[in-house]
Amino acid sequence: MHVPLLLTDFLDRAVELYGEKPAIIDDERVLTYRQLNGRVNQLSRGLRSLGVEKGDKVAYLAPNTTEMLEGFYGVFQVGAVMTALNTRLKPADYQFILTHSESKVLFVDEDLYPLIKSVLKEIPSLEKVIIHGEAVDDHKGYDEWRTQFSADAFERAKLEETDIASLLYTSGTTGNPKGVLLSHRSNYLHALSSMHHLRVSDDDTLLHVLPMFHVNGWGSPFYYTMNGATQVMLRKVDPKTILQEVKDHGVTVMHMAPTVLNMVIEEYDSNAIELEHDLRVVIAGSAPPPAFVRKVEEDLKWEFIQVYGMTEISPLITTSIPRSTELDLPSEDQYLLKAKTGYAMVGSKVRVLDALGEEVVHDGRTIGEIVTRSNNVMEGY
Repeated sequence: MHVPLLLTDFLDRAVELYGEKPAIIDDERVLTYRQLNGRVNQLSRGLRSLGVEKGDKVAYLAPNTTEMLEGFYGVFQVGAVMTALNTRLKPADYQFILTHSESKVLFVDEDLYPLIKSVLKEIPSLEKVIIHGEAVDDHKGYDEWRTQFSADAFERAKLEETDIASLLYTSGTTGNPKGVLLSHRSNYLHALSSMHHLRVSDDDTLLHVLPMFHVNGWGSPFYYTMNGATQVMLRKVDPKTILQEVKDHGVTVMHMAPTVLNMVIEEYDSNAIELEHDLRVVIAGSAPPPAFVRKVEEDLKWEFIQVYGMTEISPLITTSIPRSTELDLPSEDQYLLKAKTGYAMVGSKVRVLDALGEEVVHDGRTIGEIVTRSNNVMEGY
């Protein structure tokens, strides 16, 4: 029996099993999974009223907020493609991406609206702009617009798992940003693999430190939702706020770049917090020295987990979590292992090849090019 692997399954599961559990904590606002689902249904109806159809691009320019997270599922329900924009770009970059993607609707946070205001009239495909916050210029405010629509179950667009779910622009190469197309299937299988290796469960409380625009927050809105975890929003990266949120909400896991973790460590050295629960931090972006891993695990008593990937592969394909056969190694040897790229996650084959296409020696020194074969790999640019 063929059942399409669709990302909408994840919120369905959370509503069925964890409907009355807190799904989102966003400053003073707390929403259960059932309430979140109702807002998603309102959003989907609103999108359909704007003429958004299967395959249309819907862009989001927002920090980590309730509105950003519910955007994924509201967009997917109408069969549209989520196009999340980096909040750190220039107006000309937004003009290029929105024009190139042929985005039909844009949702933008009121604090970020000034970044994009000057180019909105230069984007021919853009038909509607809605503000997360109060109405600005002739653009409607999100809550006023959304609450016009019913929160009842929404009749979704008919989708196949090979349909595109995400269009993500990456500027990791020279020239204009490239639009990476990821299907429901790629994101779905990536979520299953990632949640297995990161040990995601319904006991978790995730603090959304990593921006959700960054490769779908490494897929976190999918696999934490699937498991009914509570998700705490963080609008702005501030180390003092991060530590306070960890303490106040019993945060058990965070994803972030090494530079952000370093900021948190510096703040911790000045204002240490005592936790009565375990906390793991998931890191990717650059190779940390073993001393950095030691600092996190010995001084902060947090578990350090490094992963590796890129936008074109959904993005995670390796982890450096020590395997059971390595747990008897001395601490320093384990820190060295955790500082490496690690080994392939379930569903990915990873090799390092030399210029002739031959696999290099596994000696930790020989340089080569990483290649992967995976269900996570993009459909194309």
